[in-house]
Formats: sequence, C-alpha cells, structure tokens
Amino acid sequence: MRISVIGTGYVGLVAGTCLADTGHRVICVDIDEERIARLKRGELSIYEPGLEELLTRNIEEERLSFTSDTGEAVAKSLLVFLCVGTPSLENGEHDISALMGAAEHVARVMDGYRIIVNKSTGPAGTTARIAARMRELTGHEFDVVVNPEFIKEGAAVDDFLRPDRIVVGCEDVRVLEIMRELYAPFLRTGKPFLAMDLASAEMSKLAVNAMLAARISVMNEFATFCEAAGADVSHVREAVAADGRIGAGYLFPGLGFGGSCLPKDVIACAAWAEKLGLDAPLLRAAAAVNDAALRRFIGRIRSFYGEAVARKRIAIWGTTFKPRTDDLRGAPALRVIDALLGAGAAIHAYDPVAGKKLAALYGDRIRVAAKNYDALVDADGLVICTEWNEFRRPDYDRMAELMRERVIFDGRNLYTPATLEQNGFQYFSVGRG
Repeated sequence: MRISVIGTGYVGLVAGTCLADTGHRVICVDIDEERIARLKRGELSIYEPGLEELLTRNIEEERLSFTSDTGEAVAKSLLVFLCVGTPSLENGEHDISALMGAAEHVARVMDGYRIIVNKSTGPAGTTARIAARMRELTGHEFDVVVNPEFIKEGAAVDDFLRPDRIVVGCEDVRVLEIMRELYAPFLRTGKPFLAMDLASAEMSKLAVNAMLAARISVMNEFATFCEAAGADVSHVREAVAADGRIGAGYLFPGLGFGGSCLPKDVIACAAWAEKLGLDAPLLRAAAAVNDAALRRFIGRIRSFYGEAVARKRIAIWGTTFKPRTDDLRGAPALRVIDALLGAGAAIHAYDPVAGKKLAALYGDRIRVAAKNYDALVDADGLVICTEWNEFRRPDYDRMAELMRERVIFDGRNLYTPATLEQNGFQYFSVGRG
C-alpha cells in the first residue's frame, strides 16, 4: 500500500518506519524542513532503540522517504496517517489545533479518494470533527479511521511490531478490511484486531492511559502509608503483583510518572469530563497523588539539608522521564533540578542519552557531566531520578571516594537499604519505613 504519515514525532516516525519495513511505500511529512533534511540523511531527531537501523534500511530500500510537501505525499498515497501532537491547553484540555490544521491541509491538497487515519490523541468526537471540517474543504470522497497508538517510549519499535492489540474505529466495512490487511503482519501471533466505532476507539486510548496512571498512583499512595507504618513497599508490591487479577505491570512506586502522555491525558480527561458536566474524582486524584509524590520527594531533599542546601553541590543521575529515551517532556527530574536551583544548590547532572538536550535547556545554570561518576566529584548528595540500567550496580567504593558527603536520594528504589548502610551511605528511598 502507499501511505503518507503527517508528523515525524515519536508516533509518526515509528509508525512510518515500521510500516515501511513490512513492504509498504511510506512518505513521512513534517513542516520542519531541517528535521526532514536530517531524516533524509538517516539522522534521527529522537532516541529510540532499534529505530535507526530500521530507518536506514528502509531508506536504502526506497520504501521510506521524507518531504515537507504535504501535497506531494498525499497525491501518492491511499492512506493518510495523522500523527500530530496534541499538547495541553492551560485548562488541561487537549490542544487539537495543530491536528485540525493538518487535516485541513490534507483536505485542500487531496485530488481523489483517501482514507484518513487519525493516530493523534484527543477526546471522543475529535475524528468526527476532522471529518466534518474536511467535508467543508473538499468535494472528494474520503473515509476516516481512528487507530490509536499504544507504544511506549524506549520500547516503541517492539511495541509497534509486536502489539498487544490493534484498535480500529471505522464506519465502513470495506475500509475496515483494508486496515485489517495493513496490520496482518503484526498480528501473526494471534493478538486481537479490535474493530469498533470512532468514539470508542478514541476513548480506548484515554482509558488505557488513565488506568496506567491510576495503578502508579495507587502504589505511590501506598508508599506513603508504608513509610509511616514502617513497612517496605517493595514487599507490598510483590504481594500485589502476584495477584492474578492485578499483575506486575506499572506497580513500581517512585517520585512520580512523567512524559508527554500520562500526565497530559489524565488531566485532559478530567477537564473534558467537567466540560460534559460530569465529575472525574478518580482521574483528578491520580494527577494529585502523582504531583504529591514528587513534591514529597523534593521536600525530603530540602528538609535534609535545610538552609545549607544553598551551599551544596548535588549530583543528578538520570533526567529523562523514563529509561531508553531522550525525552525530557514532563520529566520529574526537571522539577527536582528547578527546585534545587531555586534553593541555591549547584547541580551536576548526568543522563546516558539526553545530555545535549539537558545542556540546551539549562545552559550554564547546571553542569552536564559526560560520565555518571564525573557528576559525583565533590558532590554533597546524589539524587536518582531515572532507572537506567547502568545505575543499578554501581561501584560503591568509588562513589564514596568521589563524593564529599555519602548521601543518596533514590527516587526509583534501585538499591537495598542494608547494602547502602553497609557502605556508609545515608540512603533515602520511596515507601520504605
């Protein structure tokens, strides 16, 4: 099939590359001409394991190409995927203006029948709005499809190639069969192809993110209870995870979830409910618990040092919102850094892949280390914000030699308290009495 993908962020670039890898002809479109030029050279604008190899191979095989000309791409395609960002407005709702703008542009340049596939996240009814607006702008026939993405940053390629399920909202059985054929190579292990109406498909994406956020928030709330009761949340988590009705996923407590999806979509769902005249106490509670977990973690650091924090040098390990990505959007580490900078502390930070982005964001306000141990030189404390694997088995003797004070604030519970005590560290984790 011939496909165009509007937008080359995480969703668009992963979707376009993986679809090309199954033999389709894919043209990815972006208004950022500099980004397009880099992609044509095989240079990624994001860090995503496994993506660069797929991208390079499919460019060389001439199945994948890039352009800033939407008209050129749409003219050569039957399916047009909309993969445009929908960030938060001030009131928490999804900002679908860029998505609507992209759909309007497609309507103006299309020269015949097209299938419009919306992968962007928005409230139920968004794709119907897209269809209504496009009908105002074109006399050509088209069908609309909702095809939400469920990929995780850091595992996006694997999630796309081996999905848990494919969700398709569609009103035409013929179009549905085209979508079923498109995704057949990814469902050979028997994972379900779920066909439904447009609004239900849109709601599915929001419900999944809300459920994940709620699970993390419940464990973060129990982490607080465990600390107060002298219990260990790690043991509690194991007991909960062993329950067949619950399972182990997304039950790790910490300093709070971040990223560009969960925080945004949870708040957007609550704002949308309010707009509909409904209450959403669970969604608002999930967002509030997440915020409280981070504030409590920052408060613990501030409380330990007191006013002396202004004379301290603090090392930060991990600044992305999760490992295996260079994405700083919504990263809890940034709030930690901002709070400590505001208190007068000096920050030496290290992240395995996001160093350049971190330096561009903060400039000379912080020092970005080239290696993890470099950040520890003369540090009065270490704050761990992201659970990169390379942090899990450190050289404690080397850490002790480099640091001025042996203090660790572990926002991801990477270490065992007894081990740190044996090595002479003051250790503060999450949810351990």
